[in-house]
Amino acid sequence: MTTTTLAVLVPLLPFLGAVAGLLLGRTVPGLVRPLAVLPTLVALVIAVLVAVRHGGGADIDSATELTPTGSVPIELALHIDGFAALVAVLVGVVASCVQIYSTGYLRDDPRYPSYAALVSLFTSAMLLVVYSGDLMVLLVGWEIMGICSYFLVGHYWETPEARAASLKAFLVTKLGDVPFLIGLFALAVDAGSFRITTVLATVAGEDLDHPTLIALLLLAGVAGKSAQFPLHTWLPDAMAGPTPVSALIHAATMVAAGVYFVARLLPVFAASSAALVVLAVMAAVTMAGSALAALAQDDIKRVLAYSTIGQLGYLTGALAVGDRGAAVFHLLSHGAFKALLFLGAGVIIHAAGTNSLAAMSRMKGLRDRVPDAFWTMTVALLALAAIPPFSGFFSKEAVLGAAEHAATGHSETAPTVAGWIVLIAGLLTALLTAAYATRLWLLAFNGQGPEAPDHGRQPITMTAVLWVLAVPSLAFGLTVGVLPDWFDGHSLTPTLTTSVLGTGLALVGGLVTYGAWRHTTALAVRHPMGAVAADTGADGGLVEAEAIASHAPAYGDVAQAHDPADPGRLLLGPLHRHAAVGFHLDAVYAALFVRPVQAAARLVRFLDREVVDTYVRGAGTAPRWLGAAVRRAQTGNVQTYLSALLAGTVVLAVAAVLVATAGA
Repeated sequence: MTTTTLAVLVPLLPFLGAVAGLLLGRTVPGLVRPLAVLPTLVALVIAVLVAVRHGGGADIDSATELTPTGSVPIELALHIDGFAALVAVLVGVVASCVQIYSTGYLRDDPRYPSYAALVSLFTSAMLLVVYSGDLMVLLVGWEIMGICSYFLVGHYWETPEARAASLKAFLVTKLGDVPFLIGLFALAVDAGSFRITTVLATVAGEDLDHPTLIALLLLAGVAGKSAQFPLHTWLPDAMAGPTPVSALIHAATMVAAGVYFVARLLPVFAASSAALVVLAVMAAVTMAGSALAALAQDDIKRVLAYSTIGQLGYLTGALAVGDRGAAVFHLLSHGAFKALLFLGAGVIIHAAGTNSLAAMSRMKGLRDRVPDAFWTMTVALLALAAIPPFSGFFSKEAVLGAAEHAATGHSETAPTVAGWIVLIAGLLTALLTAAYATRLWLLAFNGQGPEAPDHGRQPITMTAVLWVLAVPSLAFGLTVGVLPDWFDGHSLTPTLTTSVLGTGLALVGGLVTYGAWRHTTALAVRHPMGAVAADTGADGGLVEAEAIASHAPAYGDVAQAHDPADPGRLLLGPLHRHAAVGFHLDAVYAALFVRPVQAAARLVRFLDREVVDTYVRGAGTAPRWLGAAVRRAQTGNVQTYLSALLAGTVVLAVAAVLVATAGA
């Protein structure tokens, strides 16, 4: 079987699994889990085979015209380079782990068949984006992911939080998709084709007429899909969905799509220095702001959500300095340890009965209740904090090294100012990342109160995947010497300067946070303020615990407001209350956009009801009144009719005489 045929099967198999799951899930319950897991696993195996056959060599291209358009053709095309081959493997690994994990996590959920089918469709759409060689076909996968995220984030649609979060995710990403679509059309018009290879050839020949306009339009869609400032606000709220969905969105689909798109079309963005500077500023604000917000969150999943936003800022920062190899390297590394963090958080949430870090900090022995989650999440948090020799150290240092390379004027494409912006923001974020990672670990696993509640053991399907993902989180950095052959050939080896600075700042962040935790814990012991009760649920079931944890924010609000042992509050000081609400960006959007739109809608409704409808009602009322008047004259009395006729005749005669007299 040819490599092209195998590549076609990679997105096709999860799609067929999704269709079969939707059609047969309710009628043949025994097929639900096999249809969820097996197609994705087989797609993973085939993606690995495609990557092995590619071997970091020549690109694989194949195309056939999808439909005649009369102008710019749309083709069903494949374009598999080293980036696509490895990202497809990442998507397959994370999606397979999520499907296996979900068989235990949602074992009692009555909507599991539709959930599993949507996850498969989500996976298929991302794989289509990864392998697609035509921008219009890529757009199909791009939009399908938006629809899937809407349904999956709103899985617990009975709760107002889930309904609001799913709608917000859909609308905010669509806000970016409108200019994104315009940018795609403008790019195709300039290049004369939607084929990625043709577009890149046009850029190489410097035949692109409007590079800055096109790049900025495309960046709007990327900011929405990859949750970059200022369109990042949907991602923390998306935690209302099931935890496995969060792992899938944050690690391998949806948010990764925007960064991957920029990496694939980086020459288009590099053709405009202004676009790269805008991208660098966007990355810097996203990195630093999200790290500060993560340090102030009480909900464990919201900490990880803001962490994802910040790590994506590293990726866009690497792209802003023209190094897509470093960006995709960190994308692969981050996908492994962030999926592990979210799936481990699901285990902790079930064990604690709450998602509040403040409540967990009062539960002694939680690490003994969930040893698998404790050890694997420790590995993942060390990778997140970029502590050597964990994978995050190598991938993050590749980004900082690329920024230093650009800042010192050695980049052929990136402006020096973009390099300095990314380097300074990246180092600051390294300090803050280690701080919030340490805080999460201390509060979740080092409780000082009574024994943690025992909700029973987690299914093996949940704990096994944690260890599977722990392997790349620990050892993926060892591929640093091999990956340049798969990418652009640029070295990804950490440089001495950024390694010392980045690791030193990370250690400082971790140690300062630990010292703050010891100080606040001692104060809490001397001045206890009472424990926050954790609702363990009716029967400790996974679905019930998830619903309590994800859709009862009162736990987090109460705990955060009265938790004296939170080092984040001490470290941030007066900035804490602003960082806890995402620096009020939602309130700003509400004031600038939501309330004016609502006011305009009320005005339109008033005009429609009180003005337009008044004319409509008047058009019907006047004939009705006239009819009523005429109806009163119809008495049925013949003498009345004759009298009226005689009176009318007399009036006409008098009128005729008057007219004749006036004429004479």
